[in-house]
Amino acid sequence: MGIPEIKKMIADLSSKKIGMFHKDFLLTWEKSADELQATFLVADILRAMRVENVSPRLWHSGIAVSNFRDNSTRTRFSYASACDLLGLYVQDLDEGKSQIAHGETVRETANMISFLSEAIGIRDDMYLGEGDKYQREVAKSLDEGVASGVLPDRPTVVNLQSDIDHPTQSMADLLHLAHHFGGLDKLKGKKIAMTWAYSPSYGKPLSVPQGIIGLASRFGMQVSLAHPEGYGLIPEVVELSKKQATTSGGSFQHVNSMEEAFQDADIVYPKSWAPYHVMQQRVPLLHANDQAGLKDLEKQCLANNAKFLDWECTEAKMKLTKGGKALYMHCLPADITGVSCKAGEVAESVFDRYRDDTYREASYKPYIIAAMILLGKRQDPAATLGQLLERAHAREIL
Repeated sequence: MGIPEIKKMIADLSSKKIGMFHKDFLLTWEKSADELQATFLVADILRAMRVENVSPRLWHSGIAVSNFRDNSTRTRFSYASACDLLGLYVQDLDEGKSQIAHGETVRETANMISFLSEAIGIRDDMYLGEGDKYQREVAKSLDEGVASGVLPDRPTVVNLQSDIDHPTQSMADLLHLAHHFGGLDKLKGKKIAMTWAYSPSYGKPLSVPQGIIGLASRFGMQVSLAHPEGYGLIPEVVELSKKQATTSGGSFQHVNSMEEAFQDADIVYPKSWAPYHVMQQRVPLLHANDQAGLKDLEKQCLANNAKFLDWECTEAKMKLTKGGKALYMHCLPADITGVSCKAGEVAESVFDRYRDDTYREASYKPYIIAAMILLGKRQDPAATLGQLLERAHAREIL
């Protein structure tokens, strides 16, 4: 891909109806079809510019705040990479070293970290019913700070994973699929099996499977959601995905068999998650720091998980997919049987065959995050990218 192709993508971007300026990116289903497509386009433009050694730095100074309330590898480094790509310095907000531990309010914290900040990335996925709520409280506090004249500009909040959605992951996943199949338009009619898989751990968030069904259903895909009895997701997200599938000309199937979900699938996404009702029980125990209660809940859940050891992505199940060659996907790290655990989500041979594909899948995340920030900070993103291309500062100067 060269400069002429980048210019074509910028022209395509200019035709989109986008209202993302000074807006946050919290849930994919809050964005219009044009806004989702614009995000994919900007990500591809930034990626192509880097390949062509054109610097996309928008800022010579400025902060991007990184607030991870849960552990992370891929998303943490993707956020840092995205911010540096645009010219921002990343500053971690370590809540244990801040005045938050002394009772500082969300409103106060949000304003204090934002005087010279352009973006705030937040991961808050541990507490069901609270992660999205916290991100919105930060966003509201920023609005108040700008309205009162305390803040000179509005930082963009990017959801780096909440209790409801993981948009940087699902958007990177869909961009990976678009490249794999030859375009976003080629995803219509493709069957994706989003299935629960066995794991020797119990507290994995619901946001990845919810993010996948919530986004894939927007693009006319045939979504097959599968999990054992009792391992349901947030009901409202499932119902929304069904409606979106109907609107987009796709379909939504809800089954209790991994084999049924895999049948004739073009894409499979076997991923463990904790049952919705378990996550509901877990929250008050976490708040109370009830270690005995948490251990007891974990023991019960692991015992229940063990009933479904056969929910593993094996070579036999992969043969059920379309031509036996469905694309395997995972947000990583996967629980690989015989490698990272005794029994897990995926057989070693299956994972090894698709290892590079999962790495490519992850490689789109920095560009997706950078696109979310750019679209939140520039009223005319096509003009901005055109100017960067015209300026043509080299990323590598030697």
